[in-house]
Amino acid sequence: MEVFINPNIAYLLIVATFLILLVAIIVPGTGVPELGFIVGLIAAGYLAYQLDINLWAVAILTLSVIPFWMALRSKIIWRIPLLVTTILLLILGSVFLFTNETGMPLVNPILAVIVSLGSGGFIWLGAERAATAMHQAPIHNLDALIGQTGEARTSIHDEGSVQVGGELWSARSEKLIKAKHSVRIIKRDGLILTVEEEE
Repeated sequence: MEVFINPNIAYLLIVATFLILLVAIIVPGTGVPELGFIVGLIAAGYLAYQLDINLWAVAILTLSVIPFWMALRSKIIWRIPLLVTTILLLILGSVFLFTNETGMPLVNPILAVIVSLGSGGFIWLGAERAATAMHQAPIHNLDALIGQTGEARTSIHDEGSVQVGGELWSARSEKLIKAKHSVRIIKRDGLILTVEEEE
């Protein structure tokens, strides 16, 4: 086990465990990422304990979340400086994550740069796609039903059913509407449509 107590290996394991956690959050339910995260967490925790992790470096790595979050929410012109700040904080925190008695870093700086750029880019792509998906209009916008016309499949008053766009909906009306008559949707309350007879 002593062979694996290496600052570079411990650093790679910590980063890999964090990325596996993100995959487990994005793709829940399969069990594989969750299991990988638990195994990685135990191994990374053991190595970090053996190597005595540097707490101020952890604070810098945590601080890198702020410009990253700002980059996701800002205009394109501000994204590059904010992302550069994020990467620089990741590199600084990574290099000094483990130090010796004199305070010299134990993680290879070149490895820290490569891993910070790679993991930062991976997280950015995932977060940007998630943000884009969240801001997209739903494919089936129920509010778009208002104003559309359909046909009463049954008599409608307190309750009944209408066909709109090839779908059957529960409906109600203030006035009696006979079956087969055209109707216009004026309101939606959950999955129940309020309709009126089309002139």
